[in-house]
Amino acid sequence: MVPLCGGGAGARLLRMAGAGRRLLLLSAARGSGSQAGGSPYTRAKALAVKKRGYDITRNPHLNKGMAFTLQERLQLGIHGLLPPCFLSQDVQVLRVMKNYENKSNDLDKYIVLMTLQDRNEKLFYRVLTSDIERFMPIVYTPTVGLACQQYGLAFRRPRGLFITIHDKGHIATMLNSWPEENIKAIVVTDGERILGLGDLGSYGMGIPVGKLALYTACGGVHPQQCLPVLLDVGTDNEALLSDPLYIGLKHKRVRGKQYDELIDEFMQAVTNNQICCIAT
Repeated sequence: MVPLCGGGAGARLLRMAGAGRRLLLLSAARGSGSQAGGSPYTRAKALAVKKRGYDITRNPHLNKGMAFTLQERLQLGIHGLLPPCFLSQDVQVLRVMKNYENKSNDLDKYIVLMTLQDRNEKLFYRVLTSDIERFMPIVYTPTVGLACQQYGLAFRRPRGLFITIHDKGHIATMLNSWPEENIKAIVVTDGERILGLGDLGSYGMGIPVGKLALYTACGGVHPQQCLPVLLDVGTDNEALLSDPLYIGLKHKRVRGKQYDELIDEFMQAVTNNQICCIAT
C-alpha cells in the first residue's frame, strides 16, 4: 500500500494516477514572485508536459523540486521519487538563501546559484529576481570572471552549444540539433578576451551563460528561448594548454582564413534561422 498525504483526497488521486500517461497541465510553482524584470516564471500558469518519472525531476525546465503537488506527483510518475513532504517555492527559496549565505566567498556563491539553475530553473529565477541588485554581481561581472578562470573546477554539467573549428561544414546541423526550437537570442564568444582577463578559451562559456540569465531575469526572455554558444578555436593560454582539467581544444588558437570561414558559416546559420545574435 502506498502511503498518501491527504486522506480520502489522496486515495482518489491514486486512482487517477493512470491518467498520468496522458498530457498533464503542470502548474507553475506558487510563490509571491517578484515584478523585477518580468521573469517568465512569475507569469506562467500552466505547462503542457508529456514526460514522466525521472525525466521530470532531471529536467531543470520542468523540475519544481518538492513543490510538486500530490496530484502532479502521481500523474507524472514521480510519487516516491521525492521525499513525502511538500515545500512551497517560498520555503525552497529560504533553504537556498540559507545555503547561499553560509558560503564565505563569491565563487562558492556562484556555484550555489549555477547548480540551482542546472537543477531547478523556476527556483533559480525566483531567487535571482527576488533581489536582482544583490545577485547580479554574482551571476555576472565581476564574479563570473573568477568563475571563468576556475571553470574547470566549477564545471558541473554542460550548458549551451560548444562549436569547434573542426565543426566547419556542420554548424547549421548542430544548431538545428539543439533541443529547443524557438530560439530568440544567442550570446556567442570565442573566449579570447574575457572581461580583461585575456584568453580563457572554452572557459569563456561562463559569459554567455551569465549574460542570458540576466536577459531572462531583467528582460523577461524565456530561458528556453536563449542559447549560449562557445566557438572553440583553441587557446594561446599556455597554462590552460598544460592543464589536465581544461575542457576545450588543446592546441594553439586558429586564426586567419579558417577562423573567418568559421565565423561566416556560424553567422549564416544564425541568420537563416532569424535569431538575434550578440557577440561578447
